[in-house]
Amino acid sequence: MTQENSSLGKESIKDVVIRFVGDSGDGMQLTGTQFSTTSALLGNDIATFPNYPSEIRAPQGTVYGVSGFQVHIGESAIHTPGDDVDVLVAMNPAALKVNINSVQAGKTIIVDTDSFTTKNIEKAGYKENPLITGELDSFVVIEAPVTTLTREAIKDVGLNKKTMDRSKNMFALGMVYWMFTRPLDHTIEFFKKKFSKKPLVIEANIKALKAGYNFAQTLELMPSPLVVLPAKMRPGTYRIINGNTATAWGFLAAAEKSGLDLYLGSYPITPATDILHELVKHLQFGVKAFQAEDEIAGISSTIGASFAGKLAITTTSGPGLALKGEALGLAVMTELPIVVVNVQRGGPSTGLPTKTEQSDLLQALYGRNGESPAIVIAASTPENCFDYAFEASKLALEHMTPVILLTDGYIANGSAPWKIKKVEDMPDITHRQITADDVEGEFEPYSRDKDTLARPWAIPGTPRLEHRIGGLEKADITGNVSMDPRNHEHMTKIRQAKVDKVADSIPELKVEGAQEGELLVVGWGGTFGSMFTAVNSMHEEGKSIGLAHFNYINPMPKNVGDVFSKFKKIIVCELNNGQFHTVLNARYPKFDYMKYNKVQGLPFSVLDLINKFDQILDNK
Repeated sequence: MTQENSSLGKESIKDVVIRFVGDSGDGMQLTGTQFSTTSALLGNDIATFPNYPSEIRAPQGTVYGVSGFQVHIGESAIHTPGDDVDVLVAMNPAALKVNINSVQAGKTIIVDTDSFTTKNIEKAGYKENPLITGELDSFVVIEAPVTTLTREAIKDVGLNKKTMDRSKNMFALGMVYWMFTRPLDHTIEFFKKKFSKKPLVIEANIKALKAGYNFAQTLELMPSPLVVLPAKMRPGTYRIINGNTATAWGFLAAAEKSGLDLYLGSYPITPATDILHELVKHLQFGVKAFQAEDEIAGISSTIGASFAGKLAITTTSGPGLALKGEALGLAVMTELPIVVVNVQRGGPSTGLPTKTEQSDLLQALYGRNGESPAIVIAASTPENCFDYAFEASKLALEHMTPVILLTDGYIANGSAPWKIKKVEDMPDITHRQITADDVEGEFEPYSRDKDTLARPWAIPGTPRLEHRIGGLEKADITGNVSMDPRNHEHMTKIRQAKVDKVADSIPELKVEGAQEGELLVVGWGGTFGSMFTAVNSMHEEGKSIGLAHFNYINPMPKNVGDVFSKFKKIIVCELNNGQFHTVLNARYPKFDYMKYNKVQGLPFSVLDLINKFDQILDNK
């Protein structure tokens, strides 16, 4: 948190990182979202990181049930939710214990002293009350009886004690609003819309919010409230969007651009389910959504919808992608366009269902029986999930083959400002559907476009376009079932060549920072924000370092070898044990690759990346 003088008569800071933490029932996600939205409406750039407990209904007051929401706001471009926390709002001892290591000495901690009972202190794993042992002496600790003050503020509303306590998060939010000069009106309007049928809840939340604001003002938590000036952003209309919502909207745009109805067949799974939730809000745009009984039914219905001429997608996470493997092979064999979204999470098995990871890359590339190639691309920020959902649809429809879109829990749940796009400004999508008028003579369902090798897309029931389809191998051109060995080898190579030719239509690999020199940092997918921030800051200091971040995994851009050859050292950074490192060793074996990995369910720390890159540049 960097401070400077402000012409507004208040202390100005360039950026600040705030983390709201408490029990999963304390409303921390709502609190953080409201602070983020208000800050965005004031013109700040933001990045957020919601962090949910993995256990459903973890025991209240325990470290297992701590839920958090971190937001980083600034007056310049923000690419990560931040490493170290400037202000920690801890609603109970467990929340404090879990998050204290993220706060540096001298920073601010706000605690609800009412929650620091003997029982809660013991449940959190403390032997004594940390507020009186001296272990917090290096921090600026603001002790406030939040629960008591909330009850006092709304005692006349007419709610029972349990319902009254649900507003204590708004009291805490009001305190933080005063500290950072945030207005209350945006959140008040939110209450009126969200709880329009519950006037007592509206009244209670508004009173609690104002009480927290007035308490902070009266207590004078700081010499003066701080202000984060608006960021300089390109002109346009913006909204705060998370990755899952952006993904859903990208598919809506692709359906509109292609002129096709959108079909989603999915089974709910964390952290992908919100894509389903978002799309069912837009049935007026021709969306047809099916909540299937299992993952296999989800993708099988998607293949059926594609056969019927729809833009067909299915969404899942790692365990679901494993179950979809056989049907995905069917989509490869039938050469039908579908998009499979895998919002990656920590594994294996149930693993860390609410935490992030990049450990499904090899599964996406190779996790099917037989030679079963598919296009694989990866989004890298919450906002560009929109672009890559659109791109996945475009590639599937134009090349008549399945596309796997990889996102992850970090960017799926994280939020950022997104400049709203017009569909008419987006690239054209030319799908392969044909009618009987497009065919002269006998229909050849496996004839191919010379540029893409895509076969024609004939809708069932169209006179003169009847053809066989299914999982058995097909004869080239005619599509008849064929067990001929040479034909099988030929068709296997054709399916691979079709994916390979996608390289002709994707952009070249772009390098951020130094275009040649000592060290090239390589990453893919949702790690972009922290890696870009680290490399950019080092490059601005004059260090010879660049970043090559991949969004296209299979096939890769054509210039990868040329980019790699311009650097003396290459390090591959990813949130797994080295899967992309393995792929690069296989595809570009003439280069030596170092690797830096993290498998903790958390994104990379910018500081850790900088320290690692400095060690390499210093030959340590």
